[in-house]
Amino acid sequence: MTDFKQKTSVNRPLRILYLEDNSKDAELTHAILEAEGIESRVIRVEAQADFLAAVGQGGFDLILADYTLPSFDGMSALKIAVETCPQVPFIFVSGTLGEEVAIEAVKFGATDYVFKTKLSRIVPAIQRALRENQERNERRRAEEALRRSEAYLAAAQSLSHTGSFGWILSTGDLYWSQEMFRIFECEITKTPTLDFVMERTHPEDREPVSRIIQHVISNQTDYDFEHRLLLPDGSIKYIRIVCRPSPENVGDKCEFVGAVIDITERKMAEQALRRSEGYLSEAQRLTHTGSFVWEVEGRNVLHLSDEWYRIYGFDPALGMPAWKERLTRVHPEDRAKWQATLDRAVTEKSDYEVEFRILLPDGAAKCIHTVGHPVSNTSGELVQFVGSSMDITERKRAEDSLQQAFHEIRTLRDQLYKENIALREEIDKASMFEEIVGESPALQVVLARLAKVAPSDATVLITGETGTGKELVARAIHKRSPRASRAFVAVNCAVIPASLISSELFGHEKGAFTGALQRRLGRFELAEGGTIFLDEIGELPAETQVALLRVLQEREFERVGGSQPIRADVRVVAATNRDLQAAIAEGTFRRDLFYRLNVFPMEVPPLRQRREDIPMLVEYFIDRYSKNSGKKISTIEKKTVELLKAYNWPGNIRELQNIIERSVVLSETGTFSVDPSWLYLQSSPQESRPTGRSAAPDAEIIEAALAKAEGRISGPSGAATALGIPASTLESRIRTLKINKYRFKKG
Repeated sequence: MTDFKQKTSVNRPLRILYLEDNSKDAELTHAILEAEGIESRVIRVEAQADFLAAVGQGGFDLILADYTLPSFDGMSALKIAVETCPQVPFIFVSGTLGEEVAIEAVKFGATDYVFKTKLSRIVPAIQRALRENQERNERRRAEEALRRSEAYLAAAQSLSHTGSFGWILSTGDLYWSQEMFRIFECEITKTPTLDFVMERTHPEDREPVSRIIQHVISNQTDYDFEHRLLLPDGSIKYIRIVCRPSPENVGDKCEFVGAVIDITERKMAEQALRRSEGYLSEAQRLTHTGSFVWEVEGRNVLHLSDEWYRIYGFDPALGMPAWKERLTRVHPEDRAKWQATLDRAVTEKSDYEVEFRILLPDGAAKCIHTVGHPVSNTSGELVQFVGSSMDITERKRAEDSLQQAFHEIRTLRDQLYKENIALREEIDKASMFEEIVGESPALQVVLARLAKVAPSDATVLITGETGTGKELVARAIHKRSPRASRAFVAVNCAVIPASLISSELFGHEKGAFTGALQRRLGRFELAEGGTIFLDEIGELPAETQVALLRVLQEREFERVGGSQPIRADVRVVAATNRDLQAAIAEGTFRRDLFYRLNVFPMEVPPLRQRREDIPMLVEYFIDRYSKNSGKKISTIEKKTVELLKAYNWPGNIRELQNIIERSVVLSETGTFSVDPSWLYLQSSPQESRPTGRSAAPDAEIIEAALAKAEGRISGPSGAATALGIPASTLESRIRTLKINKYRFKKG
C-alpha cells in the first residue's frame, strides 16, 4: 500500500482510494489532478485484502479502480463498494476496459469510466461524479427531512386531535390528512366527499352545516363553526372546522385549506364544568356562602354569585352594585374597619379576613365573615381579589352560649403563646460564651455564691463592669434553680425607649395608646414560672421603677391600659454596671427599689482581677472561633499570652473575645498571635478611679474616648469599642451625663 499527498489551493484535500497495481499510473493521475489545482490525498491498494480494509475504514470521497489486476478485478471491487459505501462515487480508470463492459459497469453501479489512453477526461469525470453525488446526498437529506416533517405533523395532529384538509371547489375533491380519517372513524382507503361528511354529521346539525357550506361556496370566505358527528356505533363527537381560501388561488381557481379539531373532550369538560357550577351554587346556598371577584382599580366587581346577591339583598337583575352601593350596605359602625382591611390588603398585596355587619333595606342586620385573596398579573402587579362572604348570623347567635368555653381556650392559648415566645427568645439568644471559664480565686468566690443562691427564690443583684459576664451568671443561676425547666427572659433596659419600657415589661391592652392594635403580653408574663433578667437596671425610668417595686413587693402588676391585676410568679435577677448608691444620691434611682433588688448581691470581678484565667479563656475562644472559620491553630505565641495578660482589658471578657475572634479570622498559619496595636497598653483609667460597685466610665473617660474617635460611637474605631462597652450603653451614659457628643465631630 502506497500513500502520497499533494497540497493545492483547495481547502480540504480530496481523499481518493485508488485500486491500481501500477504505481506510475496512480502518480500520473495524481499529477493531472495537481495540475488542475485539485488538492488530493491518494491511497493506492492493489490486493483485495487491502481494498476491503480501506473501504471498511471509510472516509473516502472517491474510489478509482483499474478493471484488471493480477490478483483482483475491478468488477469485484465495484460490488464490494456498492454494498459497503454506495454513497461514494466509483470511477473505472482502465486501459483494458471495453466500451460494452464499461457501459455494463455503469449500469451495475459505477459512476463513470475513463480510459487510460484518455486521462484528460479524468478531471471532468471526477468533478461531475462529485457534483452528482452531492446532489444525490442533498436530495436524500431533503427527502429525509420531508419524511420527518410529515411524521412530526402527523404526530402533532394526533396529539392535538387536529386533522387538515384541502378542498377544490370546482371539482368538489377533498384531500384529507391521516388524522381526518381517525376523527371521522373511517378507513384510510375511503375517498372523502361532501356527501360522506354530511352522512357523518349529526341529523340535528345537517341543515345549519349545509347552509354554511353553500354560503362558503357562494362567497368564498373564511368560516369557523362547530357541530356534532354521529358515528356508526351511536357515539357523538364534537368538532370545530376552521377553513379559509388558499393563498395560491389565482383567477377562477379556488381551493380551500382548513383544519378539523376534535373538541369532544373540551365539550365534555364544559358540560362537567356547568354541572360543577350547579353543584357549587347549591352548596353556596346550603352554606350561606357567596363568592366574588373585584378589581383593585376602581374596586368594581367582576363576578358575584347568586348566593352573594341573596346575602346582601341586591337584585341581580339591576346589575352588579358599584363600590359606593356595597359600602353603604355595611353597618355604619363597621365601615371604617371593613374599608381599612381592604385598603391594607391592597397596600400589602396580602390576603384579608374580616367580620362585620350589614344593614339590609328592611332594617335587618346580618353578620358577615369575608375572606379575600390577591391575584397578580404576569408582571407582578396586583389586579384583583377573589374571595367569599359567609352569612354567620346564626353562628354568632350560637356563640353567645359558648363564651365560657372560649375563655378557657383563650387562656390555654395565651399560656402556650407565652411559652412559645419565651422558648424562641431563649433559643435565639446568643450569649457571650456557653460556659463559665476560669479557675482564679476571684471567679471561684463568684461560683461559690452562685451555688448557694441558685436553689433559692431570692432576688439577686449582679454588679460589675460591662463585658464581665453578668448575663452569663444570671443564666447559670436560672439553670441551677427549681425554675430551670421554665422560661429565662432577658431584657436590656438601656436599649428600650423610655416611652415603651413599661409596655415591654408589663404588656399592654388593645387601644392603650396609638398603635396598640391588639393586646400584647409583656416580658413578665412571658417569664411566668421562670426567671426574668433585667440588665442595665439602673437605666429604668422613674415611673417604671414604681411598677417594678410593686412586682417585687406584691407579686402583681397591671398591663398598660389595663385595670385588672395580674399575678407574677417570676424570679427577678437584675444587673448593672452603674453605682446605684450614687444614683440614689443623685435622685435617679429609688432607694426602696434598691433594697428590694439587693437581697443577694453578687459582684463579678473584672478581667484584670483574674489575669490567671486569661490563658484558659484564650484557648477556649481560639478553639471556638477556629472551628467556626474552619482553621486549625495548634500553638500560641508566648509573647502573645504575656501581652494579653499585661493588658488592662477595660472591655473585660467581651473585649478579649472580640480581639481573639479578629485574630483568628486574620490568621494565616497554625500559630496564634495578636497585633499589639489593637491593645491600649497604657494604664486603664478605671484602675485610677475610686473602687466601688460601679465600673461604668465617667464623663471624663467618655469625653476622652469621643475625642479620640472624632465623635463616632459605634464601629471598629468608635468610642464604644475603645471603652469596651456596647454602643447602646455608651449612648445611655452620654444622655445621663448630658455630654454633647457632636462637639467632638470634625468638619
